[in-house]
Amino acid sequence: MDKEAIDHILFMAALSLRYQFSDWKKLLILITAFTIGHTITLTLSVLDILSFSKAWIEFFIPLTIVATAFSNLFTGKSHSNSKFPLIYWFALLFGFIHGLGFSNTLKSILGGETGLAIKLFAANIGIEVAQTCFVFIFLLSGFICSNLLKINKREYLLFVSGAILGAALYIAYLRFP
Repeated sequence: MDKEAIDHILFMAALSLRYQFSDWKKLLILITAFTIGHTITLTLSVLDILSFSKAWIEFFIPLTIVATAFSNLFTGKSHSNSKFPLIYWFALLFGFIHGLGFSNTLKSILGGETGLAIKLFAANIGIEVAQTCFVFIFLLSGFICSNLLKINKREYLLFVSGAILGAALYIAYLRFP
């Protein structure tokens, strides 16, 4: 497993932690916002329409994880009544950053321009299927911890978010340009 996959998994975990199976519609919107951002910049970057410093993007990716995990520490029982809470917009923005990060790896995997659109579409589908599987695993883990092991949901959220926050800070430190 490479560092891009670990980044993506940590981000998906931080993003999913505050939700339960009963929140599937909210989580679906959240993941869709991330996917839209991720797909746009991934596509633009692979097509060489958009380019940013790889070193800075690799540094900003763990910062998106830090911000998401940090926001979990302040998530209370009250949820926003807005149809599109701020977290959805952050997921979209952070998706842009993650898409740029993965584009460098994807460019080397895709090879030449022959059949690029199909290859890019297939890669995006593969990413989304893997992402959906991980989100399901995170929801299932939360369910097991809170309902079967009787771990307080808030304590679970704080503990796991804190661990993700620490890991992401360390990754950011290592990647500082």
